[in-house]
Formats: sequence, C-alpha cells, structure tokens
Amino acid sequence: MRVNQFIELKSRQLAYYVRGFLTRSIEYTELDMFIWDTFEEWAQVTVSKTDPYSAKERVFWHLIHQLSFWPQDTLLTDSLLNDELNICTDYIDGEGSFPMDCVGIRP
Repeated sequence: MRVNQFIELKSRQLAYYVRGFLTRSIEYTELDMFIWDTFEEWAQVTVSKTDPYSAKERVFWHLIHQLSFWPQDTLLTDSLLNDELNICTDYIDGEGSFPMDCVGIRP
C-alpha cells in the first residue's frame, strides 16, 4: 500500500473514531486501540523519505499525535483542544479548510 492510499483509508476511519469519542459514543480505549492499530498498519506501508506529504497527511498525523499525547480527560474537557480536534477531523473527512498550525509528521 502506498502512503496516499493509507491516508485516504485511515482518514475516514480516524474521523469516525474521533467524532464518536468526542460525542462520548465511543470509549477512549477503542480510540486508543485504533491509534495503535494504525501505527502497526503504517509499518506495512511502502514509504520513501522523498515521498511528499499531502496537506491531508499532515493534518492526519497531527491529529494522531494530539490524540495520543493528551490524556482522556483533557481531550474531553479542554474546549480549545476540542475545537482543534473537530477542525482537524472535518478537514481529513473532506469538510472545512486546512487548519492553522498543523505540523504533523510521519512516525
């Protein structure tokens, strides 16, 4: 699988999990498991150091970082972080515009 194929597939899934988590219909443990599964699947992707990043990929990795960095309570209660998560989720799901200050990089 190529990088762009991976990002397209996993972006839709990530958007589903983030929205579910933020609306409290998906437990944090499910979101966390999805993130770790994503890292495992990423290890199978054919990627070269010269492969360029798309804007969507940058937002995708930024979102993954935020979700894995902040504790569950902060993810649920910090309104500024919630706004950022929603904006990033909308963007990777094809809605909205590119979020400012998004510096996601590949693991």
